[in-house]
Amino acid sequence: MVPSTMADLPTRDLAIDVMRGMTLALMIVVNMSISETQSYAPLLHAAWHGFTLTDAVFPSFLFCVGAALALVLEKRAGQATPALLAQVARRTALLFLCGFLLYWFPFFTVDAAGHWALRPLAEARIPGVLQRIAVCYGLAAMLVHFGGLRAAWVCSAIALPLYALLLTTFGDLTLQGNAALRFDRWLLGEAHLYKGEGIPFDPEGVLGTLPALVNVLAGTLAMATLRRLGPTPAAVWRLLGAAALAVAAGLVWNDVLPINKKLWTPAYVLVSAGIATAVLAALVALIDVHGRRGFGRVFLPFGRNTLFIYLLAEVGMSVLWLTHVQGRETMMWLYEEGFARWAGAKPGSLLFALAYTAACWAVAAFMDRQRWYVKL
Repeated sequence: MVPSTMADLPTRDLAIDVMRGMTLALMIVVNMSISETQSYAPLLHAAWHGFTLTDAVFPSFLFCVGAALALVLEKRAGQATPALLAQVARRTALLFLCGFLLYWFPFFTVDAAGHWALRPLAEARIPGVLQRIAVCYGLAAMLVHFGGLRAAWVCSAIALPLYALLLTTFGDLTLQGNAALRFDRWLLGEAHLYKGEGIPFDPEGVLGTLPALVNVLAGTLAMATLRRLGPTPAAVWRLLGAAALAVAAGLVWNDVLPINKKLWTPAYVLVSAGIATAVLAALVALIDVHGRRGFGRVFLPFGRNTLFIYLLAEVGMSVLWLTHVQGRETMMWLYEEGFARWAGAKPGSLLFALAYTAACWAVAAFMDRQRWYVKL
């Protein structure tokens, strides 16, 4: 990662920057939720089947990645293929590495005798949020570069039915017996999977990359529509129509294979991609068509330094859980003493999350004023 000026960054799109910033803000609020019992239901993932506001966050990030990818590939259309592929490979690898190091943090452990030791790599989680973004970005970039938008449509049409077939043929739809878990156990081993579901199971596992790729391609196709038609009412209505069709198809598919974020089912892909498309259409209508350029500008600092602020927020949250004040995790001490004591459990949890988000925004706003933009 290197700091850069705005002039060094790929072609910008105000609506996408605002959407990316809104998504990051919601993600930080969601991730700072204290617990299932002390947080409001919309700020929690669906326990298994189902869909909440929180379940729209990650696929919206993937959608924004795809939209930005369309701009980058357009800008670099004349670039030699080896140079472009080298750049894509470097970004994919660095993004994956950032995700891996984030889950490996704090890297060291201290035993009862006070001896420091490196956390064993044999127990490090391999899949993750940034890792999935990295792989989907790399695959989408190569697919669209070599095959164009037609390849994006064909891949999407094949990927979702194929994934549905894999889920229903090689497992069931339970946490313990699903095909995605079986594949991850075979390929990565239980030690390298997420442990927060009661059993070793990773919601960002390898097999789910296939349908998640469609969320990225949806963003690419949506941005391609905007570039072709321009930020016009016709483009907005085209996107809203596509969004409605996607959500309707997802709800129909839900009757056969339920919406499930942790399995990333095809119904989940269609509904989440439809919602993201509708949000982009609404932002384009407000910002570009109706000229309300100031709408959503509060989110621009997040949208312009998304990766850096995401890493900062996650590392900061880890530090709050790992350190202690008065015999309690710093996270719980701040929440209980600073918010829950006077606001109550759930309101206090929300206010604490908003305060933490505001602190992250202050950093992002300072960087934006200084024109410090971090890119891979």
